[in-house]
Amino acid sequence: MRRLLPPTGVVKEEAGERGTPILENTHQSAAPDVQRHVLLERKASPTPSMAARIERFMSSTSSGRSTATVRDFSPLSNSHRYTPADPCGVTALQSEYSLWWREPEAEVLPTLEELGIGLVPFSPLGKGFLTGKIDENTTFDSSDFRNVVPRFTPENRKANLAFVDWLTTFAARKKTTPAQIALAWLLAQKPWIVPIPGTTKRHRLEENIAAAAVELTADDLREIDRAAAQITVQGARYPEHLQRMTGR
Repeated sequence: MRRLLPPTGVVKEEAGERGTPILENTHQSAAPDVQRHVLLERKASPTPSMAARIERFMSSTSSGRSTATVRDFSPLSNSHRYTPADPCGVTALQSEYSLWWREPEAEVLPTLEELGIGLVPFSPLGKGFLTGKIDENTTFDSSDFRNVVPRFTPENRKANLAFVDWLTTFAARKKTTPAQIALAWLLAQKPWIVPIPGTTKRHRLEENIAAAAVELTADDLREIDRAAAQITVQGARYPEHLQRMTGR
């Protein structure tokens, strides 16, 4: 079975005062031998430096769970001076990456590869849009985060269906589903990429797991990339006030 599961001991790191209790609660529930450190993409205040965040993370770990050394950390995009021989102590970075959000390819993926750090992409199905089950007429529960995401306005959903329609047709040729193609595409990018699709339905879980058996040829990958390059995604990833919190 190819990889399609999150690593154990995922650490939910957030900026601000909430960070420490989140880390402590995570470690209390983790197995004693867990030594996998996952740094999540920042979503709260961009104020704390990478050094402060790593220091807080490392100070929260119990004895025997941490083998990393904390140094003078710069932001990840500037961490290239740390090599596998001089590790930064982070096993994986969790950040959004999908056919619908490919910004990490510019700087993040090359840096992770150089440092020997894995990537755990969240929202690998574009918050559900790449499944082909959402269109401009879909309604969300009042508590659903997608209600405030610009990409999910009815007009942007309608415009963005062009790529999903293509993906659905491509998936039919492969006798699979668009969601499975989206996950298989991620798995084919790098051996150290482990997507974490979320669902509350058992049949969707089984569908997602089956994506690990989908084989995409080099020609398939080129065809997907060509189709994606021809379509401009409409709508921002987050509303403006939340986008600012990501430090971008």
